[in-house]
Amino acid sequence: MLIGVISDTHIPERADSIPEIVFEIFEDVNLILHAGDLVSLSVKNQLEAMKPTVCVQGNMDRYIGLKLPQRKKLNLEGIKIGLTHGEVYPRGDTQQLRYIGLEMDVEVLITGHTHWSFIKELPDMLLLNPGSPTVPRLSDPSVMIIEVEDGQLDAKIVKIGDPVCKALNFNKP
Repeated sequence: MLIGVISDTHIPERADSIPEIVFEIFEDVNLILHAGDLVSLSVKNQLEAMKPTVCVQGNMDRYIGLKLPQRKKLNLEGIKIGLTHGEVYPRGDTQQLRYIGLEMDVEVLITGHTHWSFIKELPDMLLLNPGSPTVPRLSDPSVMIIEVEDGQLDAKIVKIGDPVCKALNFNKP
């Protein structure tokens, strides 16, 4: 199973649209996960028109009254995966994110909020963040591709502004 992961699109508040390359990167995925701060249901609708999509509410979504769950727990091929925006301060604090993952009873926690991508392996949990394809903070625009097969998970950050990404057919697995 291939999963496309995206977060912090902030459309139309801070960006006009999802970059077209994201749709090319997600072309072969089976599922799309959005870790919050869509800021418009049009983002969810656009992604759902492409593939089944699960979205959670980010802090900016709450301000505009976008009704989405704050957390979602998925069991994908035997792996317990949590999806939440990850509003912790300081942003990206692994200890606080770990506590959220423990509360959710998951092996993998996917968050957004930082606007920069990361893959952090903790002794009891994997923390994933796809970054932002539209408004990155001190990083390149990015999304993530996750492959789940036979109880194993492989996550890959795809920097969408990287010319190597284009040369490698968008770094698809």
